[in-house]
Amino acid sequence: MTVTVRYTCPHCNAVVSLERPPDLADRSVTKRPQPGWEYADPDDPDRESADGIEFLCGEDGPVTDLEGEPVEGCGRPFYLNFVRYEQGVELEPDPPTYGGPRFDFNA
Repeated sequence: MTVTVRYTCPHCNAVVSLERPPDLADRSVTKRPQPGWEYADPDDPDRESADGIEFLCGEDGPVTDLEGEPVEGCGRPFYLNFVRYEQGVELEPDPPTYGGPRFDFNA
């Protein structure tokens, strides 16, 4: 069983639809990949075992506007990041995708 899930391109607001299993572990959609994460193509049959999915807006299949009307995508990459665990502990993206900017100062 699968469900249709829609993801909005953060560059141009085009929407891509993807058939996925109903037990999703989605964390965020970002303009840049998370450092050290492995991304699968949307048509990769093993994509759910990756750290996320890399989309090329409008090049990985048809895209629509928010109302469902066909549009052309911008062709820019964006990334669906899955929740990741290591030894049962949820890993935080680096840098975090929430909470505003992060500044690391070395003394």
